[in-house]
Amino acid sequence: MYATIRRYEGTDKARSEEIGSKVTESLLPSISKLPGFSGYFMIDGGDGVLTSVGLFETSDQAHASTRLAATWIREAGLVDALPNTPTITAGPLIAQGRPAAAPAKPVLVVA
Repeated sequence: MYATIRRYEGTDKARSEEIGSKVTESLLPSISKLPGFSGYFMIDGGDGVLTSVGLFETSDQAHASTRLAATWIREAGLVDALPNTPTITAGPLIAQGRPAAAPAKPVLVVA
């Protein structure tokens, strides 16, 4: 299992709700169709910081999600809301835990 974490700084705080809605409506359906998709989460860290976490079976699949997200930002008209290139951390999971009754399908929660 591989994770890709994208940290967006300097985001337009007034558009956080819009970003979350657009992620739910159009990015998540696209990312979830990628091979190896295992989960996606977006976190509003406050102070203009949004962080996304994508989980995939392989490194190549995780990197494909980063390319898809970059294209999606442009196509969704969010370049002004997410003006800075994200800091990306990607690699294999070396520890993980899940409750015994974890949902079978990925769930996206947007605050």
